[in-house]
Amino acid sequence: MASKNYPSPGRGVTLAGLARRLGGRRIEGDENLRIVGVATLEAGGPSQLGFVRGQPQAAALATSKLGAVIAPEGVACGARPVLRSANPSRDFARISALLHPRPRPPTGVHPRAFVAEDAELDATVSVGPLCSVGAGARIGPRSVLHAGATVADDVVIGADCLLHIGVLVCSGTRIGDRVILQPGCIIGGDGFGYEFDEQGRHEKVPQLGHVVLEDDVEVGAGAAIDRARLGATQIGRGVKIDNLVDIGHNVVIGEDAVLIAQSGVAGGAKLGARAFLMAQSGVGGQVELGDGTFVGARGGVIEDTAPGSRVWGFPALPERAWHRSQAVFARLAELLRRLRRLERHTGIGDEDGK
Repeated sequence: MASKNYPSPGRGVTLAGLARRLGGRRIEGDENLRIVGVATLEAGGPSQLGFVRGQPQAAALATSKLGAVIAPEGVACGARPVLRSANPSRDFARISALLHPRPRPPTGVHPRAFVAEDAELDATVSVGPLCSVGAGARIGPRSVLHAGATVADDVVIGADCLLHIGVLVCSGTRIGDRVILQPGCIIGGDGFGYEFDEQGRHEKVPQLGHVVLEDDVEVGAGAAIDRARLGATQIGRGVKIDNLVDIGHNVVIGEDAVLIAQSGVAGGAKLGARAFLMAQSGVGGQVELGDGTFVGARGGVIEDTAPGSRVWGFPALPERAWHRSQAVFARLAELLRRLRRLERHTGIGDEDGK
Protein backbone atom coordinates (compact mmCIF):
# COMPACT_ATOMS: atom_id res chain seq x y z
CA MET A 1 0.00 0.00 0.00
CA ALA A 2 1.31 3.45 -0.88
CA SER A 3 2.48 5.59 2.01
CA LYS A 4 0.28 8.52 2.98
CA ASN A 5 3.02 10.25 4.97
CA TYR A 6 3.54 13.00 2.44
CA PRO A 7 6.13 15.70 3.22
CA SER A 8 4.99 19.13 4.20
CA PRO A 9 5.01 21.54 1.21
CA GLY A 10 6.37 24.36 3.38
CA ARG A 11 9.93 23.95 2.07
CA GLY A 12 11.70 22.70 -1.06
CA VAL A 13 12.36 24.16 -4.52
CA THR A 14 9.96 25.27 -7.24
CA LEU A 15 9.88 23.45 -10.54
CA ALA A 16 11.32 26.59 -12.14
CA GLY A 17 14.18 26.50 -9.65
CA LEU A 18 14.86 22.82 -10.40
CA ALA A 19 14.82 23.53 -14.14
CA ARG A 20 17.42 26.29 -13.72
CA ARG A 21 19.69 24.08 -11.62
CA LEU A 22 19.60 21.45 -14.33
CA GLY A 23 20.82 23.96 -16.88
CA GLY A 24 17.44 24.99 -18.23
CA ARG A 25 14.74 22.35 -18.78
CA ARG A 26 11.36 23.02 -20.36
CA ILE A 27 8.37 23.00 -18.00
CA GLU A 28 4.77 22.17 -18.85
CA GLY A 29 2.27 23.35 -16.25
CA ASP A 30 2.69 25.20 -12.98
CA GLU A 31 6.35 26.20 -12.74
CA ASN A 32 5.77 27.59 -9.23
CA LEU A 33 4.80 24.21 -7.78
CA ARG A 34 7.07 23.65 -4.79
CA ILE A 35 8.78 20.25 -4.69
CA VAL A 36 10.09 19.00 -1.36
CA GLY A 37 11.24 15.51 -2.31
CA VAL A 38 11.24 12.65 -4.80
CA ALA A 39 9.24 9.43 -4.76
CA THR A 40 7.98 6.49 -6.80
CA LEU A 41 4.91 6.77 -8.98
CA GLU A 42 3.00 4.55 -6.54
CA ALA A 43 3.99 6.19 -3.22
CA GLY A 44 4.45 9.85 -4.13
CA GLY A 45 2.43 12.75 -2.80
CA PRO A 46 1.36 16.16 -4.14
CA SER A 47 4.62 17.92 -3.23
CA GLN A 48 6.91 15.22 -4.63
CA LEU A 49 8.49 14.58 -8.02
CA GLY A 50 8.73 11.24 -9.84
CA PHE A 51 10.12 10.21 -13.21
CA VAL A 52 9.07 8.12 -16.17
CA ARG A 53 11.31 6.65 -18.87
CA GLY A 54 8.68 6.27 -21.57
CA GLN A 55 5.01 5.97 -22.45
CA PRO A 56 4.44 2.44 -21.03
CA GLN A 57 5.55 3.60 -17.59
CA ALA A 58 3.55 6.80 -17.90
CA ALA A 59 0.35 4.74 -17.90
CA ALA A 60 0.82 4.27 -14.15
CA LEU A 61 0.37 8.02 -13.67
CA ALA A 62 -3.40 7.62 -13.95
CA THR A 63 -3.58 6.53 -10.30
CA SER A 64 -0.50 8.37 -9.00
CA LYS A 65 -0.77 11.25 -6.53
CA LEU A 66 2.58 12.75 -7.49
CA GLY A 67 2.59 16.52 -7.83
CA ALA A 68 4.90 16.53 -10.87
CA VAL A 69 7.08 14.26 -12.98
CA ILE A 70 10.20 14.47 -15.06
CA ALA A 71 9.79 12.78 -18.44
CA PRO A 72 11.15 12.73 -22.01
CA GLU A 73 9.67 14.94 -24.70
CA GLY A 74 6.55 13.51 -26.29
CA VAL A 75 5.52 11.28 -23.37
CA ALA A 76 1.97 12.09 -22.29
CA CYS A 77 1.77 12.67 -18.53
CA GLY A 78 -1.78 13.92 -18.06
CA ALA A 79 -2.63 17.23 -16.45
CA ARG A 80 0.14 17.34 -13.82
CA PRO A 81 3.19 19.57 -14.33
CA VAL A 82 6.07 18.01 -16.27
CA LEU A 83 9.77 18.78 -16.34
CA ARG A 84 10.96 17.70 -19.78
CA SER A 85 14.35 16.00 -20.06
CA ALA A 86 16.33 14.07 -22.65
CA ASN A 87 17.67 11.94 -19.81
CA PRO A 88 15.05 11.81 -17.04
CA SER A 89 16.87 9.19 -14.96
CA ARG A 90 20.05 11.27 -14.77
CA ASP A 91 18.21 14.52 -14.06
CA PHE A 92 16.06 12.75 -11.46
CA ALA A 93 19.24 11.56 -9.73
CA ARG A 94 20.57 15.12 -9.62
CA ILE A 95 17.31 16.42 -8.21
CA SER A 96 17.32 13.61 -5.63
CA ALA A 97 20.77 14.67 -4.45
CA LEU A 98 19.64 18.29 -4.24
CA LEU A 99 16.44 17.64 -2.28
CA HIS A 100 17.73 14.80 -0.10
CA PRO A 101 21.29 15.69 0.93
CA ARG A 102 22.97 13.11 3.14
CA PRO A 103 23.14 14.25 6.76
CA ARG A 104 26.70 14.86 7.83
CA PRO A 105 27.81 13.79 11.32
CA PRO A 106 29.48 16.40 13.52
CA THR A 107 33.18 16.99 13.11
CA GLY A 108 35.62 15.64 15.63
CA VAL A 109 36.45 12.27 17.15
CA HIS A 110 33.79 10.33 19.02
CA PRO A 111 34.82 9.55 22.61
CA ARG A 112 34.49 5.83 21.91
CA ALA A 113 36.85 5.93 18.91
CA PHE A 114 40.60 5.27 18.95
CA VAL A 115 43.05 7.54 17.13
CA ALA A 116 46.80 6.92 17.38
CA GLU A 117 48.82 9.78 18.85
CA ASP A 118 50.82 10.38 15.67
CA ALA A 119 47.86 10.14 13.27
CA GLU A 120 47.12 13.38 11.42
CA LEU A 121 43.45 14.30 11.03
CA ASP A 122 42.22 17.54 9.53
CA ALA A 123 40.12 19.58 11.95
CA THR A 124 37.03 19.03 9.77
CA VAL A 125 37.20 15.21 9.83
CA SER A 126 34.41 13.22 11.50
CA VAL A 127 35.31 9.95 13.26
CA GLY A 128 32.37 7.91 14.55
CA PRO A 129 32.03 5.52 17.48
CA LEU A 130 34.18 2.38 17.59
CA CYS A 131 36.38 3.60 14.75
CA SER A 132 40.13 2.98 14.84
CA VAL A 133 42.82 5.12 13.17
CA GLY A 134 46.31 3.66 13.26
CA ALA A 135 49.78 5.07 13.70
CA GLY A 136 50.99 7.45 11.01
CA ALA A 137 47.62 7.59 9.24
CA ARG A 138 46.58 10.84 7.59
CA ILE A 139 42.99 11.86 6.81
CA GLY A 140 42.13 14.94 4.75
CA PRO A 141 39.51 17.68 5.06
CA ARG A 142 35.83 16.86 5.50
CA SER A 143 36.30 13.09 5.29
CA VAL A 144 33.90 10.96 7.36
CA LEU A 145 34.45 7.64 9.10
CA HIS A 146 31.15 6.08 10.14
CA ALA A 147 30.81 3.71 13.09
CA GLY A 148 33.24 0.82 13.22
CA ALA A 149 35.42 1.88 10.30
CA THR A 150 39.08 0.89 10.68
CA VAL A 151 41.99 2.77 9.16
CA ALA A 152 45.25 0.93 9.76
CA ASP A 153 48.80 2.24 10.13
CA ASP A 154 50.32 4.47 7.45
CA VAL A 155 47.09 4.89 5.48
CA VAL A 156 46.59 8.17 3.58
CA ILE A 157 43.03 9.34 2.85
CA GLY A 158 42.28 12.50 0.89
CA ALA A 159 39.54 15.11 1.15
CA ASP A 160 35.77 14.54 1.17
CA CYS A 161 36.00 10.77 1.47
CA LEU A 162 33.22 8.68 2.98
CA LEU A 163 33.92 5.41 4.79
CA HIS A 164 30.71 3.65 5.74
CA ILE A 165 30.06 1.29 8.64
CA GLY A 166 32.57 -1.51 9.10
CA VAL A 167 35.00 -0.55 6.33
CA LEU A 168 38.54 -1.89 6.74
CA VAL A 169 41.44 -0.04 5.11
CA CYS A 170 44.66 -2.00 5.62
CA SER A 171 48.13 -0.59 6.19
CA GLY A 172 49.85 1.42 3.50
CA THR A 173 46.75 2.07 1.39
CA ARG A 174 46.62 5.37 -0.50
CA ILE A 175 43.19 6.89 -1.15
CA GLY A 176 42.52 10.03 -3.18
CA ASP A 177 39.73 12.61 -2.88
CA ARG A 178 35.96 12.01 -2.90
CA VAL A 179 36.31 8.24 -2.56
CA ILE A 180 33.29 6.31 -1.21
CA LEU A 181 33.74 2.97 0.53
CA GLN A 182 30.47 1.17 1.17
CA PRO A 183 29.82 -0.96 4.30
CA GLY A 184 32.07 -3.89 4.95
CA CYS A 185 34.47 -3.54 2.04
CA ILE A 186 38.12 -4.43 2.62
CA ILE A 187 40.91 -2.50 0.95
CA GLY A 188 44.46 -3.82 1.09
CA GLY A 189 44.18 -7.33 2.50
CA ASP A 190 46.86 -9.80 1.40
CA GLY A 191 46.77 -11.01 -2.18
CA PHE A 192 46.13 -14.73 -2.68
CA GLY A 193 49.66 -15.95 -3.33
CA TYR A 194 51.23 -19.33 -2.54
CA GLU A 195 54.05 -21.56 -3.78
CA PHE A 196 54.63 -25.26 -3.15
CA ASP A 197 57.43 -26.13 -0.77
CA GLU A 198 59.73 -29.18 -1.11
CA GLN A 199 57.06 -31.40 0.44
CA GLY A 200 54.32 -30.11 -1.86
CA ARG A 201 52.64 -28.03 0.81
CA HIS A 202 51.45 -24.46 0.41
CA GLU A 203 53.97 -21.78 1.30
CA LYS A 204 52.64 -18.22 1.62
CA VAL A 205 54.16 -15.58 -0.66
CA PRO A 206 54.72 -12.30 1.21
CA GLN A 207 52.48 -9.50 -0.07
CA LEU A 208 54.71 -6.45 0.35
CA GLY A 209 52.91 -3.89 -1.79
CA HIS A 210 49.85 -1.71 -1.22
CA VAL A 211 46.63 -0.43 -2.85
CA VAL A 212 46.04 2.94 -4.52
CA LEU A 213 42.50 4.25 -5.03
CA GLU A 214 42.54 7.40 -7.13
CA ASP A 215 40.02 10.26 -6.94
CA ASP A 216 36.26 9.62 -7.25
CA VAL A 217 36.44 5.83 -6.87
CA GLU A 218 33.50 4.03 -5.24
CA VAL A 219 33.79 0.52 -3.82
CA GLY A 220 30.64 -1.47 -3.03
CA ALA A 221 29.61 -3.33 0.09
CA GLY A 222 31.55 -6.50 0.78
CA ALA A 223 34.02 -5.94 -2.06
CA ALA A 224 37.70 -6.77 -1.58
CA ILE A 225 40.77 -5.25 -3.22
CA ASP A 226 44.04 -7.05 -2.49
CA ARG A 227 47.37 -5.39 -1.85
CA ALA A 228 50.12 -6.02 -4.38
CA ARG A 229 52.82 -8.63 -4.02
CA LEU A 230 55.25 -5.83 -4.91
CA GLY A 231 54.39 -2.28 -5.97
CA ALA A 232 50.72 -1.33 -6.12
CA THR A 233 47.26 -2.57 -7.00
CA GLN A 234 46.05 0.52 -8.86
CA ILE A 235 42.39 1.58 -9.20
CA GLY A 236 42.07 4.53 -11.58
CA ARG A 237 40.13 7.76 -11.25
CA GLY A 238 36.36 7.41 -11.36
CA VAL A 239 36.25 3.60 -11.26
CA LYS A 240 32.96 2.23 -9.88
CA ILE A 241 33.04 -1.18 -8.18
CA ASP A 242 29.80 -2.90 -7.20
CA ASN A 243 29.05 -5.12 -4.20
CA LEU A 244 30.95 -8.40 -3.68
CA VAL A 245 33.58 -7.78 -6.35
CA ASP A 246 37.03 -9.33 -5.84
CA ILE A 247 40.15 -7.67 -7.25
CA GLY A 248 43.43 -9.55 -6.97
CA HIS A 249 46.97 -8.40 -6.27
CA ASN A 250 48.77 -6.12 -8.74
CA VAL A 251 45.64 -5.51 -10.81
CA VAL A 252 45.59 -2.19 -12.69
CA ILE A 253 42.19 -0.72 -13.62
CA GLY A 254 41.93 2.30 -15.92
CA GLU A 255 39.82 5.40 -15.44
CA ASP A 256 36.02 5.19 -15.37
CA ALA A 257 35.88 1.39 -15.59
CA VAL A 258 32.83 -0.33 -14.07
CA LEU A 259 32.76 -3.73 -12.35
CA ILE A 260 29.30 -5.13 -11.54
CA ALA A 261 28.36 -7.42 -8.65
CA GLN A 262 30.25 -10.68 -8.05
CA SER A 263 32.73 -10.12 -10.84
CA GLY A 264 36.38 -10.91 -10.24
CA VAL A 265 39.76 -9.91 -11.59
CA ALA A 266 42.73 -12.21 -11.05
CA GLY A 267 46.19 -11.08 -10.06
CA GLY A 268 48.23 -9.03 -12.50
CA ALA A 269 45.39 -8.35 -14.94
CA LYS A 270 45.00 -4.93 -16.55
CA LEU A 271 41.67 -3.35 -17.45
CA GLY A 272 41.70 -0.37 -19.79
CA ALA A 273 39.84 2.86 -19.30
CA ARG A 274 36.03 2.53 -19.43
CA ALA A 275 36.16 -1.28 -19.38
CA PHE A 276 32.82 -2.72 -18.26
CA LEU A 277 32.41 -6.07 -16.53
CA MET A 278 28.83 -7.27 -16.15
CA ALA A 279 27.69 -9.38 -13.17
CA GLN A 280 29.60 -12.56 -12.29
CA SER A 281 32.15 -12.08 -15.04
CA GLY A 282 35.83 -12.79 -14.59
CA VAL A 283 39.21 -11.81 -15.99
CA GLY A 284 42.12 -14.24 -15.80
CA GLY A 285 45.53 -13.51 -14.35
CA GLN A 286 47.90 -11.36 -16.44
CA VAL A 287 45.16 -10.79 -19.05
CA GLU A 288 44.90 -7.29 -20.53
CA LEU A 289 41.58 -5.75 -21.60
CA GLY A 290 41.76 -2.88 -24.06
CA ASP A 291 40.05 0.44 -23.41
CA GLY A 292 36.27 0.23 -23.55
CA THR A 293 36.10 -3.57 -23.49
CA PHE A 294 32.64 -4.88 -22.54
CA VAL A 295 32.33 -8.31 -20.90
CA GLY A 296 28.82 -9.77 -20.76
CA ALA A 297 27.32 -11.33 -17.63
CA ARG A 298 29.15 -14.50 -16.53
CA GLY A 299 31.75 -13.98 -19.23
CA GLY A 300 35.23 -15.36 -18.62
CA VAL A 301 38.13 -13.60 -20.35
CA ILE A 302 41.36 -15.62 -20.56
CA GLU A 303 43.00 -13.84 -23.51
CA ASP A 304 43.82 -10.19 -24.19
CA THR A 305 41.15 -8.08 -25.91
CA ALA A 306 41.51 -5.20 -28.34
CA PRO A 307 40.10 -1.76 -27.47
CA GLY A 308 36.34 -1.60 -27.91
CA SER A 309 35.82 -5.38 -27.83
CA ARG A 310 32.46 -6.82 -26.78
CA VAL A 311 32.73 -10.39 -25.52
CA TRP A 312 30.41 -12.94 -23.91
CA GLY A 313 30.57 -16.45 -22.49
CA PHE A 314 33.40 -18.71 -21.35
CA PRO A 315 35.85 -18.78 -22.86
CA ALA A 316 34.84 -15.32 -23.99
CA LEU A 317 33.86 -14.95 -27.65
CA PRO A 318 33.11 -11.85 -29.72
CA GLU A 319 29.50 -10.84 -29.15
CA ARG A 320 28.12 -11.94 -32.55
CA ALA A 321 29.95 -15.28 -32.46
CA TRP A 322 28.61 -15.93 -28.97
CA HIS A 323 25.02 -15.17 -30.01
CA ARG A 324 25.37 -17.52 -33.00
CA SER A 325 26.78 -20.26 -30.78
CA GLN A 326 23.87 -19.86 -28.34
CA ALA A 327 21.42 -20.19 -31.21
CA VAL A 328 23.11 -23.46 -32.22
CA PHE A 329 23.24 -24.69 -28.62
CA ALA A 330 19.47 -24.27 -28.29
CA ARG A 331 19.06 -26.64 -31.27
CA LEU A 332 21.62 -29.28 -30.21
CA ALA A 333 19.03 -31.91 -29.23
CA GLU A 334 17.21 -31.52 -32.56
CA LEU A 335 20.48 -31.60 -34.52
CA LEU A 336 21.58 -34.75 -32.68
CA ARG A 337 18.32 -36.51 -33.58
CA ARG A 338 18.77 -35.52 -37.21
CA LEU A 339 22.37 -36.77 -37.18
CA ARG A 340 21.34 -40.15 -35.77
CA ARG A 341 18.60 -40.53 -38.40
CA LEU A 342 21.15 -39.70 -41.08
CA GLU A 343 23.59 -42.27 -39.67
CA ARG A 344 20.92 -44.97 -39.67
CA HIS A 345 19.90 -44.07 -43.22
CA THR A 346 23.44 -44.13 -44.58
CA GLY A 347 24.84 -46.89 -42.38
CA ILE A 348 27.55 -44.56 -41.15
CA GLY A 349 28.22 -44.41 -37.42
CA ASP A 350 28.58 -46.73 -34.47
CA GLU A 351 27.74 -50.38 -35.04
CA ASP A 352 25.02 -50.31 -32.40
CA GLY A 353 23.39 -47.32 -34.10
CA LYS A 354 23.79 -45.02 -31.12
